[in-house]
Amino acid sequence: MGGKQVSGKAMLILCVASFFAGSLFSTTSRTWSSSSTTLDAGGDQANGGHEAHPFPVVSKYHIHNNHQDEKAKSNGAAALVTQTNCNDDHKRKLIEGNSGDDIMGEVAKTHQAIKSLDKTVSTLEMELAAARASNQRMSSSSSNINPKRQKAFVVIGINTAFSSKKRRKSVRETWMPTGNELKKLEKEKGIVIRFVIGRSATPGGLLERAIKAEEAEHNDFLRLKHVEGYHELSTKTRLYFTTAISIWDAEFYVKVDDDVHLNLGMLATTLARHRSKPRIYIGCMKSGPVLYQKGVKYHEPEYWKFGEEGNKYFMHATGQIYAISKDLAAYISTNLPILHRYANEDVSLGSWLIGLEVEHIDERSMCCATAPDCGRMAQAGNVCVASFDWKCSGICNSVERMKDVHNSCGEGAAAVWNLEL
Repeated sequence: MGGKQVSGKAMLILCVASFFAGSLFSTTSRTWSSSSTTLDAGGDQANGGHEAHPFPVVSKYHIHNNHQDEKAKSNGAAALVTQTNCNDDHKRKLIEGNSGDDIMGEVAKTHQAIKSLDKTVSTLEMELAAARASNQRMSSSSSNINPKRQKAFVVIGINTAFSSKKRRKSVRETWMPTGNELKKLEKEKGIVIRFVIGRSATPGGLLERAIKAEEAEHNDFLRLKHVEGYHELSTKTRLYFTTAISIWDAEFYVKVDDDVHLNLGMLATTLARHRSKPRIYIGCMKSGPVLYQKGVKYHEPEYWKFGEEGNKYFMHATGQIYAISKDLAAYISTNLPILHRYANEDVSLGSWLIGLEVEHIDERSMCCATAPDCGRMAQAGNVCVASFDWKCSGICNSVERMKDVHNSCGEGAAAVWNLEL
């Protein structure tokens, strides 16, 4: 790039000018700084001696104050945490102080809720069993179920055997109506009475022919698909309830032995008092010893299931006579294949019902002693439902004594016909 070359003289003059210009600027700057300092000093005196700066200045005082502020905040947070912990401790102590009563109260409430739930579940199970039985009864595909069951108040099954013809005769001559009277009792009062018997071990034999002839004459038998035998009474009882409920739609089902005296009017009256209850088991409740010795009457081969030797059975109705309501008969019918059979049929029935939501009714009028005891009670207006001799598990020599017992303990022929059910 072309141009004139600066002379040495000119360079000298330029340097001198620059020196003086710099000196002048330096003096002016010092003068301004001094004035500012003086003004600041006056301001400090006006403000009590504290310095004032045009820009923020971090001093030891500010640092100290900031430290104090941080410490105060830290202490406040610690106090808040301490207060919160104290509140939590206080609440915990209050809870722990009341925990004993509260826990027991909650346990009691839970226990009551569980009991209520158990009852509800049991009720539903029974209703389900009844519904199943009802569906089975209404199914026409089953050969042994009558789709058109007869309505009845009570079905009375008299347990009998092939060898008990004379006993049956004594019953027909005393407390059991026969012929047209039997049919009239069913139609007008809903009381059905049948002798219950199975089959002979020899079909077509003498015993079977004799029963068929008696059945044709009286028409008062209920035949079971069961081979008769004393040690098969539990099986017979199951089949009786199952067969009866398939033919009659009754409110109650009664089993009674053929050596027991029965007052039909008192039986119906007693049952009628409980007809509003869904599941009842009525009889003279007892708890006899479990007989483990072999060879004795009523020996229990499964005695070990009842605990140590000398233990007693659970409470159950004595086998001479008992009654169950419709729902329980339906339950037995539905669960027939899985109901366990003990040696004694009354124990078996009690075992089938003991685990259910069932009301056990101890009706002592169903186990009165025979004359003269039942006679005195009848004269006092306390007519018995049933009478027998405990020592014989029925009326001793019932064929010879049934008429005497009937005359002494009977309620009168008109009693059952005056019933309003």
